[in-house]
Amino acid sequence: MEPTEKFDFLSTIPGALIAWGLPIAAMILAIGVPHPVKTWIWVGALVWMGSACLWNARRCKRRHCFWTGPFFLAMTLAVLAHGYGLVDLGSQGWRWLGAAIGLGAWGITAITEREGKYH
Repeated sequence: MEPTEKFDFLSTIPGALIAWGLPIAAMILAIGVPHPVKTWIWVGALVWMGSACLWNARRCKRRHCFWTGPFFLAMTLAVLAHGYGLVDLGSQGWRWLGAAIGLGAWGITAITEREGKYH
């Protein structure tokens, strides 16, 4: 079966909101929440988004999903390391992590979809 937008979460507003909008909103709303709640909200959101990307990659073969899925899952390690004090990112650590996650996902998408959306 040829990949089509029909099977792509990003092709519908509800699909995009469920797969990425809600977890991103949860991460933003949790910024002022203390550890460990914030840490686990961010981990849950990253696992949710990473899983959605990998599922989307399998379903529709969208190029960036092959890379953003593992990226989001890998970022859970950075969030856990900072949240539990294994890595000190300073007083702005959560902002650094948020920026790295957002810019990383944007960069991956920009680079991998230059030659088209689908693999």
